[in-house]
Amino acid sequence: MSLIRTQGEFVELDVSEDLRNSPVYNDDLAPTKISQRTWNKWHIMSLWVGMAICVPTYTLGAVLTSYFGLTIMEALWTILAANIIVLVPLILNAHPGTKYGIPFPVLLRSSFGIYGSNLPALIRALIACGWFGIQTMFGGLAIHLFLARIFPAWGELGGVGEVIGFGIFWVLNIYVVVKGSKAIQILETIAAPLLIIVGVVLLVWAIPQIDVPALLAAPAKRPVADSAWPYIFAGLTAMVGFWATLSLNIPDFSRYAVSQKDQTLGQIFGLPLTMFLFSMLGVVLTAASPILVGEVVSDPVNLIGKIDSPIMGAFGLFILFVATISTNAAANVLSPANDFQNAFPKKINFKRGVYLTGFIGILLMSWELMRKVGLVQSDVSVESIYSNWLLSYSNLLGPIAGIMIMDYFVIKKQQIHLIDIYKVNGVYPKINRAGMLAFLIPVSFTTFCLMTDTNLWVYKYGWFVGSALGAIIYFVSSRHIFQSDTMKEFAHGIK
Repeated sequence: MSLIRTQGEFVELDVSEDLRNSPVYNDDLAPTKISQRTWNKWHIMSLWVGMAICVPTYTLGAVLTSYFGLTIMEALWTILAANIIVLVPLILNAHPGTKYGIPFPVLLRSSFGIYGSNLPALIRALIACGWFGIQTMFGGLAIHLFLARIFPAWGELGGVGEVIGFGIFWVLNIYVVVKGSKAIQILETIAAPLLIIVGVVLLVWAIPQIDVPALLAAPAKRPVADSAWPYIFAGLTAMVGFWATLSLNIPDFSRYAVSQKDQTLGQIFGLPLTMFLFSMLGVVLTAASPILVGEVVSDPVNLIGKIDSPIMGAFGLFILFVATISTNAAANVLSPANDFQNAFPKKINFKRGVYLTGFIGILLMSWELMRKVGLVQSDVSVESIYSNWLLSYSNLLGPIAGIMIMDYFVIKKQQIHLIDIYKVNGVYPKINRAGMLAFLIPVSFTTFCLMTDTNLWVYKYGWFVGSALGAIIYFVSSRHIFQSDTMKEFAHGIK
């Protein structure tokens, strides 16, 4: 029989044949052993630095000023505030991962049911696949421009060269993740200090080229008479949505942490300031780009690709390649690989989940790949995709975050039955109706408001509204409507 052991703040599972034969168990989804929990606060900080320094972060300032009508300083403070806010669900949802060693989709079984967990897990997986495709596109562009620096004839390939670069980056990215958590840990540890140094050097290089007071005094792109707060709150929701993804699947990483203190401090040290500073770098370099390269360039790949110095340009593109692969490997491949396993544990292991993530990423980017080789025409901007997509999926992820936190900390009192969460007929229901109701009501409400063009503040502030509604509805339905779906030994006040 499988056995549970406790050691300090950790809980460990010794797996026997009774669980190995379960249809919802495989070795890659199994809890980490205590001996595997080796990531200290500096490893976790490096993880966040490596994930936060990426092309989309660089463009966030432009997104908020161009599409949300904020001034530059409003945009930067909004980014900082959003990342401080998102620390709350990050740290809270990381707790069960560190304590029990379980990944995100397995944790979802507690609040959504053994099979019901697949709904939120696959939503999270598909969003990650979309981000994987976008980041791979940027990484492929960096490879294309890098090769063009070394082999001038390569630049004549144009869009075809970018597609080849996409393929090269895709293979390298998948290879890193297939090597497992240790390879990701090593990559992030190496990349983080290098990326910080390069960011500081670029900032020092660019600031003398621009009039900083004039830049900060630039007026907002919104009606002069309008209050700034509605625009700020809408931007805040979108910026929370940027890492609302990781605020759910952070157990995929915290299951390797050496302590709750380390996972907490690592996230506090690694996330908010990195996001603020790299977004500021994006604003400064975009403003300096007309002087530096003769035109306005809002993404770092193309900006560095236009630098006259072949050595500086090639080095900068290489650093961007490292930044993009470190972000993609951790943020956009590991999670969906686990999520796809959760749906079919006996058919999909971790490696197959990684490959499936990669192929879906290609499918989701197929329109852009075809555009680059001239098969389709499109003038959709990256910034417009971000602004709409961030708001849209934050409305989906907010309720999930609220439900997870309410279930673990309030309903279950930080207790998980580590054996039964890998069984079909244990104390966890196949589908937890309380979790499903708490998810569907906020999402349906937001969709109704958006489709009927009424109370659009619900959509604009969707993550906050959804997480609050999800938590409240889950609490009420768990205690008073679907008590049978909440485990009796963990349900306070239910006899």
